[in-house]
Amino acid sequence: MKFYDCTVAPSPRRVRIFLAEKGITVPTIQVDLRKNEQFTDAFRTINPDCTVPVLELDDGTRIADVMGICVYFERSQPEPPLMGGGAKDSAVVTQWQGRAERDGFFAVAEAFRNSTPAFKTRALPGQDDYVQIPALVERGRERVQRFFNVMDSRLANSEFVAGSRYTIADITTLVAVDFAGWIKLAIPEDCPNLRRWHEAVSARPSAKA
Repeated sequence: MKFYDCTVAPSPRRVRIFLAEKGITVPTIQVDLRKNEQFTDAFRTINPDCTVPVLELDDGTRIADVMGICVYFERSQPEPPLMGGGAKDSAVVTQWQGRAERDGFFAVAEAFRNSTPAFKTRALPGQDDYVQIPALVERGRERVQRFFNVMDSRLANSEFVAGSRYTIADITTLVAVDFAGWIKLAIPEDCPNLRRWHEAVSARPSAKA
């Protein structure tokens, strides 16, 4: 088994935190995105979509998707449960994980990739080129601000994003909030619940994975 990672990238960080919470260690190969190693012929044979993370199983199966990788490890090692337990709990976790990804993580990525000079023709991840759309920068930033407010309201009555237990929804939210720093957006002072939560989850050992 091999895990293709990039320590500076937010997407594989979600998997690293997940694995740390599970207490799982996987042999890791670093792919330097800053040097465009994801576009080399060697890496294209591993993932033609030219993205990380990628998990390569012992039988050669490759999973090139954050959630797909997390599902694999959740099923392989159910404890501690990070994707819910039982039908209702799993549904709630999935709902909040999806919202954190859509309204938080992807919103930051929209603003970041459409404003950063290095991504002038790489506004979307993957093997294909897409030029930046400047109008998406402000929209992305507005989405992130709204995300902060929504999560603050949610955390006013919940210890963690999906309820009383730390889950993958917290992992995605944490990475999204930290990723927002790349576009110079921080948790507003008027979001005390989100700030309380962020301090608590950032103190977990897994946050440094």
